[in-house]
Amino acid sequence: MEENDLIISAKRGDQLAFAMLFKNNYPFLVKYLIKITMNPDTAEELAQETMAKCVEKIGMFNGKAKFSSWLISIATNLFIDQQRKSQREKNWKYQEETSRRMKWQLESRNEEWNDALSALGKLKEDIRIPIILKHYYGYSYEEIGEMMKISAGTVKSRVHNGIMAVREELKLHDEPKSAAARTRTSR
Repeated sequence: MEENDLIISAKRGDQLAFAMLFKNNYPFLVKYLIKITMNPDTAEELAQETMAKCVEKIGMFNGKAKFSSWLISIATNLFIDQQRKSQREKNWKYQEETSRRMKWQLESRNEEWNDALSALGKLKEDIRIPIILKHYYGYSYEEIGEMMKISAGTVKSRVHNGIMAVREELKLHDEPKSAAARTRTSR
């Protein structure tokens, strides 16, 4: 059976057609993935994920490219997603480790480490830096904008959103409302 016939049958749910497509393309796909991952185990996992995605999305295959090219694009996107996730995990672990180390160093010198610093540490750098420059060092929005090469309005927005995130982390946003509510109910 020709590949196009197998694809048409697979789109109709023919399991045998899927099996033939996989049999014909799996070795090629694994070899490709070994070259981009440089790890046979990871390549094998990604090949299996690719085939599972293929089963799920076969109806979207339009036949403009070769089936093997379509599989490669799926596999490549899965690999890129895996790399991004891995990088985010590495960044998070590094940030947590650095934060713990800094907290330990401050505490060992009897310096204060407060919850606000912990909450600030959870913000992205592009949000944390303007807050620190504004509220710890007293720079104006315009000065911070010049330093960071962004507009003063963007700085103001980042400071505001970052402060809201810190308040949320510290659960400070509820206290003024509850105090105001107590005042209203006590009248």
